Amino acid sequence: MRYVDRAALVLGLGIGGFINGIVIHQLLGWRHVLSGWYPLDDVHLVMVGDGLFHLLCLLLVLWGTALLNQRQPLPNPVLAGGIVTGWGVFTLVEGVVDHLMPGIHHVRHGRGELLYDIAFLVVGAVLVVAGVLMSRRSQPAVRERA
Repeated sequence: MRYVDRAALVLGLGIGGFINGIVIHQLLGWRHVLSGWYPLDDVHLVMVGDGLFHLLCLLLVLWGTALLNQRQPLPNPVLAGGIVTGWGVFTLVEGVVDHLMPGIHHVRHGRGELLYDIAFLVVGAVLVVAGVLMSRRSQPAVRERA
């Protein structure tokens, strides 16, 4: 992914994790990080699992921000494209590693489980393609200004 800035990509990984955790875990309540391994009635364990997940997301955002601060400012399309790509990479990796391979959890447990998992992967792939295209389109303009 030579068209995507590494700092923006790391930032997008963390932001993508936050969006996933906030929307799917907290707002929709479809699942939690450990919902495929532990009963959901152990509220403390569910909260600790989600809390550790959000701590990892925070560390990724801080790392991406630190990487951004070590360089010249990025043009907005490059920054946005990298963030969207990182969000998509997070979604794809999480979808394969957590949903499909060991079944740590699924996007939504129960009826239609596989359909939700596949849709999650499709969204991730679309985000990666859109993010790379956003970053790539701005590359010639960045080179011309330099």
